[in-house]
Amino acid sequence: MELCAGSGSPGSGSPWSRFSRWLECVCVVTFDLELGQALELVYPQDVKLTEKEKSSICYLSFPDSYSGCLGDTQFSFRLRQSVGRKGGCREDVYNRDAPPTLQTEVSHFFGFVYFRQVKDASVKRGYFQKSLVLLSRLALPPLFQALLQIVLRSSLRNLSRVWRQCANEIDQWPAPVPGLSLNLPLMGVVLQVRIPSRSDKPGGSPVRQSAAENLLPAPTVLPSIHELDLFKCFQSVLVHIADVVELLLLGEPLVAWHRLTVPRKHMISPLRFCCDFRPYFTIHDSEFREYTTRTQAPPCVVLGVTNPFFIKTFQKWPHVLRLGETKMAGDVPKQVKVKKLCKLKALDTKPGIYTAFKTFLHKDKILIKRLLKGIQRKRPSEVQSAILRRHLLELTQSFIIPLERYMASLMPLQRSVSPWKTPPQIRPFSQEDFLLSLDDTGPQLTSVLKGDWLGLYRKFFRSPNFDGWYRQRLREMTQKLEILHLEVLCDTDLVTWTKDKSEVEIVDLILKLRDKLNRACRQQLQLKNGVLDKLETFTKTIISSLPEELRRVLSTH
Repeated sequence: MELCAGSGSPGSGSPWSRFSRWLECVCVVTFDLELGQALELVYPQDVKLTEKEKSSICYLSFPDSYSGCLGDTQFSFRLRQSVGRKGGCREDVYNRDAPPTLQTEVSHFFGFVYFRQVKDASVKRGYFQKSLVLLSRLALPPLFQALLQIVLRSSLRNLSRVWRQCANEIDQWPAPVPGLSLNLPLMGVVLQVRIPSRSDKPGGSPVRQSAAENLLPAPTVLPSIHELDLFKCFQSVLVHIADVVELLLLGEPLVAWHRLTVPRKHMISPLRFCCDFRPYFTIHDSEFREYTTRTQAPPCVVLGVTNPFFIKTFQKWPHVLRLGETKMAGDVPKQVKVKKLCKLKALDTKPGIYTAFKTFLHKDKILIKRLLKGIQRKRPSEVQSAILRRHLLELTQSFIIPLERYMASLMPLQRSVSPWKTPPQIRPFSQEDFLLSLDDTGPQLTSVLKGDWLGLYRKFFRSPNFDGWYRQRLREMTQKLEILHLEVLCDTDLVTWTKDKSEVEIVDLILKLRDKLNRACRQQLQLKNGVLDKLETFTKTIISSLPEELRRVLSTH
């Protein structure tokens, strides 16, 4: 049953309504000898971007150190909005069905960049430099990178005409609905994609081409539209995977230096990463001064940097990860030990992690040995990534399942929900009670890893990730109680109940029912069919039995 009629899809008269479900806008950034990086094109033209946002897009769309970037380069960034915008019903529905790691944020955009730099004697500077940027609220890097590659099969010089055609095609796409297989046509290519759903089994099979459809041209299937090549990112520091995962899990400040790729927040999936995350950070970023000051502790943020200048700038940060270049197949990169921060000085710093942090859990030597053997045997990077991703998923699940189980035990019993009382309260989360429960239901039941699990949980309780997880679960459980209460009310004969009640009691019931109906609509509660209709009918029937003057008052409120 549709709770908010029409709120999930814009009206037919709304320009670019379908386009905006996928993209906020498209920008073309060029290098001007007098202005530096400058916006050449923004499409659609009426998109609302502040001057600060435009400036940030210009700086973030060129590599921070691009003297050696001849040819084509792809990367992504995350941009904080300078003016808050309210999310609509459409975003609420998407977030309700999407996994926590893929939910959209009202306060941030994601930018996906295709930068081209080629020698050009006709340009004063001697180089043609231009970037095409897709701005979206959807964190789906492989999808948008594929779109950029399709568009840029042609020249970057005629993008105004090309994007007018592309925008019209994207404006015909179906809505991005988690769990559905979608066919997205663009410039003669059909991309078949599937956004993961919250109800998916963790680590399930990727999307497969639908045999029922006979599309021409045959669709190009993207097996994953949200996961990048983890193995390629960490090939040079495989022995430090455990360090990185624990730092992300605990929301510790981390700087990762690499030419293009940095640790991803999906590494702790299905847990949502609730700290700030900047896969590409430059000296022009509006938070540069805040993040580099030495007068206060660094904030809980993961920064990806490419400019060697940052090595010295972030010497005082507690954790710095130096990622190496991708090796040739069969070439095993040298795995170095954890180093102290005092050794982080030279611009030719070797790959490794520079930190005083001691992991709570022991390293999985079997996993590391398996991945290193895979390099020697030239196992495909996609297979190596799948092995690594499976390990990280199992580790995070072993950690989060005891928390989920304990949280579920705080939920009131269904039989305690009464139509005549407000829904019962969820019991408070007791950290000590939870830790005591680990003897019987702890991660040792599902994980072979040994170590100080209790210490890891205690540290996790002080992190933004625990706060975000707890707030989300509390919100979901509160909504579940609200659903149960509405369904109990629906099964109660409210009309008969009002027969021997005073007008004050009846009016109080009507106002409470209206409030519940409005809240159910706003929150897009997933109720059984007919519940809201039946309660609405109850309300109208009860109002019709009241004196005329009282009916008139209630009809105007």
